[in-house]
Amino acid sequence: MKQNIIHIATRKSPLALKQTAAVLECLGEAMPDQCFESLELTTQVDQRLKWSLEKRGGIGLFTKELEEALLEGRADLAVHSAKDMPTTTPEGLAVAGYLPRARANDCLIRQKNCADPALIATSSPRRRAQLGKRFPHAEWSTIRGNVGTRLKKIVDGACEASILAAAGLDRLEISQFEGLVFEMLSFEEMVPAPGQAAIAIQCREEALETYAHLFCERTKIAVSLEKGFLKRLGSGCQIPVGAYYHEDTFHIFHPETGYRAFNLDIQKPEDIEPTLDRILKDLQL
Repeated sequence: MKQNIIHIATRKSPLALKQTAAVLECLGEAMPDQCFESLELTTQVDQRLKWSLEKRGGIGLFTKELEEALLEGRADLAVHSAKDMPTTTPEGLAVAGYLPRARANDCLIRQKNCADPALIATSSPRRRAQLGKRFPHAEWSTIRGNVGTRLKKIVDGACEASILAAAGLDRLEISQFEGLVFEMLSFEEMVPAPGQAAIAIQCREEALETYAHLFCERTKIAVSLEKGFLKRLGSGCQIPVGAYYHEDTFHIFHPETGYRAFNLDIQKPEDIEPTLDRILKDLQL
């Protein structure tokens, strides 16, 4: 009997392919008798490098084509960076789970001889709002492209500094680049985006029971709390909000409250909504 192949939709960027390889390894160990195959797709946002992600809303731009492949039956699973996913899931789809999370810090990358950069490139209002406290006189620009392209652009003078997620650098095994300094930012200085550093696996709703038990429950609780906080605020990634739950501490950045930290002990998904009720009441948001 011919074995059915489970097709996994992914973007074609080097980082997306690395993340998909990690998912394939996880599924291969959990379902050794099953055959998996990548379905590499190009999204509109990958093709249009001149697009302003901030003006176009950011969240959902990197997931649309992969979700369409799921809904049309061309793919059975899709791999996303959790921070790129909207706080609501299209009808008929569900998040099956997440791989164990990588380190979620943001990394300031600057030219070697530029300790106080005057031109910093980032399309993220969250990063601008937080790093602007350290560099109040800096001007802001944007650069697009994959990680390697962005690093080269910094060296070539398109900007003096930029900010990238440490998880992406780790997955691409990039810890240094000639002419640049890498500085890991603390959570107090730069609260990550909700879902940052987590790899999400999406499926059709009817297949949820097949996959949900295969992934990391702790990461699921953390990302659900962070995305739930964002959803309660009615915010997408173009609002300067940071939220990160790690080792029983919920780190939050909001432009009206600044940095805040809450000690929490969330053991199960049912604890999330009442916890958010208390936090939002405390923050008066």
